[in-house]
Amino acid sequence: MAITFYKYQGTGNDFVMVDNRKHNFPTDDEALVKQLCDRRTGVGADGLILLQDHPDYDFEMVYYNADGRVGSMCGNGARCAVRFARQLGVIEDVACFLAADGEHQASVERDLIQLKMHDVKSVEQIGQDYYLNTGSPHYVRFVENVQELDVYKEGRAIRYNDRFAAVGTNVNFVERISEDEIFVRTYERGVEDETLSCGTGVTAAALVAGLQGFKSPVKVKTLGGELEVAFEQTGDGFKYIFLIGPAKQVFSGSVPLPQIQQI
Repeated sequence: MAITFYKYQGTGNDFVMVDNRKHNFPTDDEALVKQLCDRRTGVGADGLILLQDHPDYDFEMVYYNADGRVGSMCGNGARCAVRFARQLGVIEDVACFLAADGEHQASVERDLIQLKMHDVKSVEQIGQDYYLNTGSPHYVRFVENVQELDVYKEGRAIRYNDRFAAVGTNVNFVERISEDEIFVRTYERGVEDETLSCGTGVTAAALVAGLQGFKSPVKVKTLGGELEVAFEQTGDGFKYIFLIGPAKQVFSGSVPLPQIQQI
């Protein structure tokens, strides 16, 4: 048996995509997922996504972190899943699909995927930093000169501190570039390293920027490209949150399943 896969990326956040509508993929095989995501001995990716049928939605997105474990919501991965679903003919220009955190809507507008995120009802302030959930938990810290920051060291220290070590959190370092733009770098749990972009992290950073006076939409620069986050602020929370950016297929291929299992 061989696994046919498609490699997608959204602002440098890359994923192995598998059409699992026939339920051929061994969904409980963490070692297989980890192997496929390995950049030296596998396909290489920040995560793996299965696109599956669902009786009540256009499709279901099942996301795995690069460590092989089922993950929480992935914003860039969801935008890639929407592009993948369109390529497969599952949707046309709009989608209503199920992800780890529930129902999402999205639209395809030429090169951009506009993804509706869940409302954020509150944001916790921790000293000068912030903590919120945008489908995945995110710690947000504003810094100067984010380009020079050791994101791996600083992010790992927060991700494994006494409060977050058990469950984990993603950690975002944010620099103000202008009145409407920020630069975000993210340490992702599950990957346990910095990624070129993180959709839920970009969303979290933009919402915190909104608390500090930024107007919607907020432009967001990442190491992997540019995104926008639109929102409506409601007191200490937010609604009508949209993550907007590109999602593209990089290549496709197949890998013999027995070969992967023996590595």
